[in-house]
Amino acid sequence: MLARKSIIPEEYVLARIAAENLRKPRIRDRPRKARFIAKNGACNLAHKNIREQGRFLQDIFTTLVDLKWRHTLVIFTMSFLCSWLLFAMMWWLVAFAHGDMDPSTENTSNSTKWTPCVTCVRSFTSAFLFSIEVQVTIGFGGRMMTEECPLAITVLILQNIVGLIINAVMLGCIFMKTAQAHRRAETLIFSRQAVIAVRNGKLCFMFRVGDLRKSMIISASVRIQVVRKTTTPEGEVIPIHQVDIPVDNPIESNNIFLVAPLIICHVIDKRSPLYDISASDLALQDLELIVILEGVVETTGITTQARTSYVAEEILWGHRFVPIVTEEEGVYAVDYSKFGNTVKVAAPRCSARELDEKPSILIQTLQKSELSHQNSLRKRNSMRRNNSIRRSNSMRRTNSSLIVPKVQFITPEGSQSASET
Repeated sequence: MLARKSIIPEEYVLARIAAENLRKPRIRDRPRKARFIAKNGACNLAHKNIREQGRFLQDIFTTLVDLKWRHTLVIFTMSFLCSWLLFAMMWWLVAFAHGDMDPSTENTSNSTKWTPCVTCVRSFTSAFLFSIEVQVTIGFGGRMMTEECPLAITVLILQNIVGLIINAVMLGCIFMKTAQAHRRAETLIFSRQAVIAVRNGKLCFMFRVGDLRKSMIISASVRIQVVRKTTTPEGEVIPIHQVDIPVDNPIESNNIFLVAPLIICHVIDKRSPLYDISASDLALQDLELIVILEGVVETTGITTQARTSYVAEEILWGHRFVPIVTEEEGVYAVDYSKFGNTVKVAAPRCSARELDEKPSILIQTLQKSELSHQNSLRKRNSMRRNNSIRRSNSMRRTNSSLIVPKVQFITPEGSQSASET
């Protein structure tokens, strides 16, 4: 270290390091914007400071369905257990009021023919077991009601009604949680990335959607919204401004027949929010494109909805999705391993507005791509020729090395004879 300091002055080293740092451009990562819709379709929204919590209890069924499974199972268990305990207390009070708990009645039962309200109910445990038997309608035969107490008959009717209500609510809640529409949406997939390329002479925003199940989604429709932060001319800031953009569909209705993966296309025209965005401006845009697919499940008839979103970093300019549907032995086969694969294609880097104002840009781009394609073909052909020439030369060299040279034998008399082996 001392030798290096003596050879190179410290001031020179510091000046050189500072000059190198000035030459290198400093690229600072932008802070990632929070997504409004996650890739799996979940809404990235947090509700805070809700004062009217009682509104959730007014719609108790929806609240129970929206709860997590562990909370639902706890409520399911506690509702039955509490009802059994409540009515067990009522049966114990009926038996206590009638005198069934008195030991003297058991001794005088044979002579005076004592009739209890419920037979074999001598403690709270037996009353709890009888409550379970009544509500779940399991008759074990040991405990039964008699005609002695009209109050016990009233409690029996009340427990049956309450038990039916609890069964209907809790079983309906469990059924709705298992048959929720978003469960079916788990098999509806979207491509991880979207592309912008030229289709029919127009710049188009495209993504791919597919269904993994054989049971189809009936009356499926696709909507696209652009969410961005905007400011009105009056100075009002709208943090989540939603704008619907049209989807290119040759059919008059917006419904699609989702029997195989489809590429959904949006033509970037004057109505599109992407009309003034070029390839260089796309990375600087603070926007999010939300895709919503709605339809009716064929097997259950329940309406389902699948969602995803694409931010500027997930949109590839000048790419196109590769085909994944092929015909094999009379059957159309779908290769889902290539579902999100794209290839680079020729596309102008300008915005759609500039492309409409100067259509020659598209022609020049296509010509350049054709020339580059021809040049690449020429290079490939020349490389193949060179490889073939090298192979032929190498084969000639190997053949020449295989030729056996002539060998001369000298006899003792001094005569020479040539022979080939």
